[in-house]
Amino acid sequence: MNTLVEMGFENVGWTEDGKERVYVLQNSVYRLNGVGIGKAVDIIQKMGLPDKKPCRVIVLDNNVPQISLYYKPIIGDSVPEASRADWNVSYDLGGAWKKAKTVKKKNSSLFKVDILVYPQLYFKNLIITQIYQACLEVSPAIEISLWKGSRLTAQVIFPVYNDGYNGAMKNIRWGYLTLDQSVRLPHNVWLKTVVGVFDTNCYGAEASVFHPLKDERFSLEGKFGLVGIGYFNNFSSFRYNGETRWYWSVGSNFYWSKYNTEFKLRAEQYLLKDVGVAIEMTRYFRYAAVGFYAEKSDKARLNGGFRISVALPPYRYKRRGHMPRISTGFGTGISYNAGNESKYYLMPHTRADDNVLKRNQYNPYFIKSELLNF
Repeated sequence: MNTLVEMGFENVGWTEDGKERVYVLQNSVYRLNGVGIGKAVDIIQKMGLPDKKPCRVIVLDNNVPQISLYYKPIIGDSVPEASRADWNVSYDLGGAWKKAKTVKKKNSSLFKVDILVYPQLYFKNLIITQIYQACLEVSPAIEISLWKGSRLTAQVIFPVYNDGYNGAMKNIRWGYLTLDQSVRLPHNVWLKTVVGVFDTNCYGAEASVFHPLKDERFSLEGKFGLVGIGYFNNFSSFRYNGETRWYWSVGSNFYWSKYNTEFKLRAEQYLLKDVGVAIEMTRYFRYAAVGFYAEKSDKARLNGGFRISVALPPYRYKRRGHMPRISTGFGTGISYNAGNESKYYLMPHTRADDNVLKRNQYNPYFIKSELLNF
């Protein structure tokens, strides 16, 4: 435990009974969870495995359990023979979490401040007299965990270069201002709620749910939101018109573990009450994700394009006590809208770090592939 804490892992604890030894930890030092979890497994294999007894590692995110890694020694094996390939990765925590969640943890993540800088690039090709209109912004955000599963985010957007984007994008302004809460419910159900000011000039609330099936390659997910149109006017006031709109998305996913590729099929209602169907295919790599999408609604023509998300360096960022940690955001990306549809298919992003690479960081099959490819 002391070694893991010295490396920068947070919420580190352990417990043991007659059946297995359990470690609890949160990767807060390595940008990529597959890399960070692999480093923790190496340390546990070297100095923390029990003698002739199974061992489980429960990985947390903001104190909420996400996945577990389970090692069961074969009769006759000695501890030094354990390798990364011997660990089974799953959403299932077994019965270990009921006891492990009560243990005292070292190096708590609560009340620690992160200052994360997000670069944002926009470009469009809609007029004949100019090849591209472009806008580059830098958006630092302060993030802090107030209690288990919670996070407060406050972001300010600074324009760096603007050629062709008018209105508020020319000014320094507020970005996201949100409070979110995540909980893990029984039967492997994750519920997340968020309230505040989002993108696309929206404010309101959203609830999302995720549930992997018994065959963990398959999963169900959905989100439901109620937002109004509103925005900050140069920090001095908040303008809104009182109108509210519902949006929702429900669907299923399949993860092709051999190629770390995910397929999604969803039915959705967007902000302009257009109802449609969307499909996605995303291929995940260690430092990036590349995907294609297509969508069709009852009020707009068929639209589609591709998305690229890249994890930003530095890939290791250790805290120094309770001093605010300054780094880049988890990742940045580009979404290319091949159909140039700008009116329909709109749905707000509710978090500054919401991207396809971030959403896959606790996928058991992806973590397992990262353990094997080190």
